[in-house]
Amino acid sequence: MMFYKKSTKQKTHGGQRYHQKSVGTPRLKVIVLGGLEEVGRNMTLLEYENDIILIDMGLQFPEEDMPGIDYIIPNVSYLKGKEKNIRGVIITHGHYDHIGAIPHLVPRLGNPTIYGTQLTLAIIKKRQEDYKSTKLNLAVVKTDDVLALGKFGVEFIHVNHNIPDSVAVVVHTPVGTIMHTGDWKFDYTPVDERPADFAKISEVGRKGVLALMSDSTNAPEEGHQISEQEIGKNLKTLIEKAPGRIIIGTFSSLLSRVEQIIRIAEEMGKKVAVDGFSMKTNVEIIKVLGYLKVKQGTLIDIADVHNFPQEKIIIVCTGAQGEERAVLMRIANEEHRFIRIEPKDTVVFSSSVVPGNERTIQRLKDTLYRKGAEVVHYKMMDIHAGGHAKAEDIKLMIRLVNPKYFIPIEGSHSHLRMNAKIAESIGLDPKNIFVADNGQIIEFQAAAKEPYGAAGRLTPQRVQSDYVMVDGLGVGDVSQVVLRDRKMMAEDGMIVIIVTVDTKTGYLIGSPDIISRGFVYMRESKELIEQVRAKVKKLISDRDPKSAADNVFIKNKIRDNIGQFLFTKTERRPMVLPVIIEV
Repeated sequence: MMFYKKSTKQKTHGGQRYHQKSVGTPRLKVIVLGGLEEVGRNMTLLEYENDIILIDMGLQFPEEDMPGIDYIIPNVSYLKGKEKNIRGVIITHGHYDHIGAIPHLVPRLGNPTIYGTQLTLAIIKKRQEDYKSTKLNLAVVKTDDVLALGKFGVEFIHVNHNIPDSVAVVVHTPVGTIMHTGDWKFDYTPVDERPADFAKISEVGRKGVLALMSDSTNAPEEGHQISEQEIGKNLKTLIEKAPGRIIIGTFSSLLSRVEQIIRIAEEMGKKVAVDGFSMKTNVEIIKVLGYLKVKQGTLIDIADVHNFPQEKIIIVCTGAQGEERAVLMRIANEEHRFIRIEPKDTVVFSSSVVPGNERTIQRLKDTLYRKGAEVVHYKMMDIHAGGHAKAEDIKLMIRLVNPKYFIPIEGSHSHLRMNAKIAESIGLDPKNIFVADNGQIIEFQAAAKEPYGAAGRLTPQRVQSDYVMVDGLGVGDVSQVVLRDRKMMAEDGMIVIIVTVDTKTGYLIGSPDIISRGFVYMRESKELIEQVRAKVKKLISDRDPKSAADNVFIKNKIRDNIGQFLFTKTERRPMVLPVIIEV
């Protein structure tokens, strides 16, 4: 690893101050391994000759049709055999959709050095300790540092998000400069940090940016993202008027919001109890690092909330997305050890709704209302600001950077398309806007006659980028076939048919046992069960004697025939599981 400060004597255009002789035929490959077809699983790869750097290494939470899956991580098959070429992993900020895959992937990639800001690395380190996995090589960077990683030069720009220490990454390559925004927004009045470094963004733009890779998550939203200061004013008004306790559910990683609430509590002489494992862990990290300074006595243990008047209590907890075991859901279901909803309580959902969670969150709100609480959410008043740029902010970023090529990242395909339309609306050539899929290779090659000295293209070639699913301790051992079986059992249940046969003759001994799970209630379906039992007996007695010892043949025959029979009777397709016992 090598750090060095910028020198005004160096040439800076297109990153050529790093390796000015590398302007021949080699191509720069940009491959997004995750984050182009979903929200999450963010990971980008830049490769030039024998040098590779990675930007982010995140997870994606499972979709509704993935029963039992904990989360999904990027597929790094392309890097097999290239581990020695990885010069470093750059992390833009500490959210799990950008760091969550590190415990699983970094050991497989030869444990390369991970570069990030102080808070980002502290969260990564804590997560690694929880996994009791490989000790990581961590290197703290500041926004005025410059890294030399093989043929790449890497700089950092401070940007706003909803977690401190977020950065955009500027990569100077032999063919031009690539800027990767990470998750970002423009906030002119952020909480406990400075606004984005507009001067440095403009400076990078003036020197020439070949391609801008920009966050698309909120591209469909018009206007500018609301400021955290405005959110703070509304929260303060809400807390002032609340007749009893305030219970605020939010993301455990939305640390700027937690800081706001603690500041407001201190102004009003209230006590704050933080609950939820990840929430408490993150608050402790920012306290230790000095990002959060709390007056003595402000923070109390959740077990002590009953020792103070209700109107003096604020509870900040996890569960605003309706997660089953999170704090807010346990409170609503009366499963929390210390908190029960009381009539004067005000419950605040200080977060937006993650797509797919709408019904779960609505049920949670209904439960809280039934318990007598007042419920407030972001559609009723501005108590949540997203961490991602809206359309007008994206336009400003593009104007400041003035890239030749624009690559929308971080979002579903519709998000990417909307981001592309924004770029096109302010004059970028549509031919220079690359809306790619996960794994699709984008190439840039030096070309003397081209502006910025390089030409780019979206190639039809792809590398493997399908889902790698994490289920408990298993990584990648759950395939689409397993998921299909799980969905089948969830939708139509299963029926187990146990038959005992004579090893020598293959004749059936006794009557088949039948077990139904999630298909039919056996006491109320005796006629159907007896029909199945009779059909199994007939299948075994009618089979070819040559197949007497062939259990696979018998199982397949039972599975196919009984499956078809049950569909004709019920129009459902349960999983049929034959079990052959030989005696």
